[in-house]
Amino acid sequence: MTVDATRVRAVVLKEFRQYRRNKFILYTMVVMPIVFLFVPISTILGLSSSLPESAVRGAVGSVFLLMFIIPVVVPASIAAYSVIGEREQGTLEPVLTTPLSREEFVLGKALATLLPGALLSYAVFIVVMAVLRTAAHPNVVHALWQVPWFVAELLFAPLLAAWSTWVGTAISVRSSDVRVAQQLGTLASLPALGITSLMTFQVLKPTVVVALVVAAVLVIIDVGAWRVVSHLFDRERLITGTAASRSVP
Repeated sequence: MTVDATRVRAVVLKEFRQYRRNKFILYTMVVMPIVFLFVPISTILGLSSSLPESAVRGAVGSVFLLMFIIPVVVPASIAAYSVIGEREQGTLEPVLTTPLSREEFVLGKALATLLPGALLSYAVFIVVMAVLRTAAHPNVVHALWQVPWFVAELLFAPLLAAWSTWVGTAISVRSSDVRVAQQLGTLASLPALGITSLMTFQVLKPTVVVALVVAAVLVIIDVGAWRVVSHLFDRERLITGTAASRSVP
């Protein structure tokens, strides 16, 4: 399988142009991160300096869990809209009649979805950590300012966004209703948080090695999900509304 980077880039740029015209997508990209910006800040700043260390670790874990939710929730609704939304608007057919392979089409759609999710996640993380570094109690700052958490955020944000994107895209390819696709996409993308929650809930002690192992697992899942979604992609079905016919041997 050969993927043409120029064609993938063309799909990505087309998606970005569509985002600017779609108020729902812009709303999702702006409003939801703002919510996740204020919740962790208010949670940590509300902690008392007399709290025991275990309670502080628990609060810090909840903050990072919120940080990991952003790259899951934001791409999910966008990805679920990506195919079925275009089909309803009548803008999908011209794209599908081009020489794009299904892998190039799906990959371009996915990159245009996961990149905003990952970048927004990084932006919120930087703002939250900067505010808390300045205003939180020193013992809380010490619990927050640990290398494993920074490594986890750096690695998990794009990988969680990719998983959410593949799940949403798979649902969008097979769905016939935008709202149902978005709801299912958001719900179906949440299980990936179960892996990262092993760190945030201290089931696995947060270390750089643990972060790298969890990231490796997410990479394997994401690559496999790309293959599955590409296999589910049926050009004829998306154009005509019926599955491609198969010859009987």
